[in-house]
Amino acid sequence: MRPSAVRLLNILVPVKRTVDYAVKIRVNPDQKGIDLNVKHSMNPFDEIAVEEAVRLRERLKDEVKSIKVVTIGPPKAAETLRTALAIGADSGIHIEVPESAPAPEPLGVAKALRAVIEREKEGVDLVIMGKQAIDDDAGQTGQMLAGLMDWAQATFASKLVVDPKKKEADVTREIDGGLQEIKCRLPLVVTTDLRLIFPPEPRYASLPNIMKAKKKPIQKLTPADLGVELTPILESVKVTEPPKRVGGGKVENVDQLIAKLKEAGITPVKS
Repeated sequence: MRPSAVRLLNILVPVKRTVDYAVKIRVNPDQKGIDLNVKHSMNPFDEIAVEEAVRLRERLKDEVKSIKVVTIGPPKAAETLRTALAIGADSGIHIEVPESAPAPEPLGVAKALRAVIEREKEGVDLVIMGKQAIDDDAGQTGQMLAGLMDWAQATFASKLVVDPKKKEADVTREIDGGLQEIKCRLPLVVTTDLRLIFPPEPRYASLPNIMKAKKKPIQKLTPADLGVELTPILESVKVTEPPKRVGGGKVENVDQLIAKLKEAGITPVKS
């Protein structure tokens, strides 16, 4: 569904509740995943996306009509939405799944987001989302959403300049060995890199804004409401911790080094 010709931006920001980045990850006893009975917070890349949406409104003023955040998760995920609302979003959508439900895969999330966009009466002009989540590091949802919607996409964005009148955006992308500048037509899906915001630290939600966020509307939906299936099609067979690093040692000369390499089973290769 293409947005209307009205020159006011409607921005959608998907956010995810993940294990907090400062938590030391532990594998759960059945080795099928990680221990989730720890502190959770908003995925840091999504937090950057929310911050960039709010900064866009500060730059473009009234040309940004709405900033809506959406999340998929158990009831506790509503706290993540409230955080985004306290930062500056206007309203939220919570696609609620049971606490025991497995985490949806990128394609399922992308299909759910497509359904959300198609339900928006005023359309969506710009989707800003994290380039990846720090729990699965998939980095696929934004690209899949753009493909499903047949929209332009700009991934790993470190700079975003939007011209609502021309319905265009200039995006600087982080690529191997440098930067790439591209021009995109709206509607557009942007995935955020760490360098998108400067200073590189999203604003803290102030107490007054946290109180205001409690009054902002959150619409609750289920996957069935959207006509999507979020059951994963892949199975994690086993999850293990990486082997512990062994401390290094010092040698006095080259002969000792060669001896140590031979002991480790490393042999020279003849040219």
